[in-house]
Amino acid sequence: MSNLENVKKILLEKNASLVVCYKNGDIKEYYQDRIKDIKEILMKDSSILNGAVIADKVIGKVAASILAVAGVKEIYAEIISEYAIPVLEKNNVKYKFYKKVEYIKNKDNTGMCPMENKYKDEADINIIYREMIGEK
Repeated sequence: MSNLENVKKILLEKNASLVVCYKNGDIKEYYQDRIKDIKEILMKDSSILNGAVIADKVIGKVAASILAVAGVKEIYAEIISEYAIPVLEKNNVKYKFYKKVEYIKNKDNTGMCPMENKYKDEADINIIYREMIGEK
């Protein structure tokens, strides 16, 4: 089983929000919503996701941008937004998904996620990374 298949399986079986297979082979599950786990991981060590393979419930443009800058090499998303795909493709991050949506919805499902809306037209993913995580 590939690392991507493995993290996807764990994501679905354990109902995690994020599963990371680090470059050293360690696998860890996370359970916070939105991008909280990604932010916490990178705030502790900005290089820890370089070369990692991840599975995530939802990947929008903000998450895609942060993960691309962080050096993630492969992503599986249960839901991916149309705003995220060009970011991943431009930055050579391999990806697979279950369902593609026009945009990520807000928590109330009444409209676009505020972060997706704020950054939907931002071309520089480094700006998104810096504003969400800090220097890189």
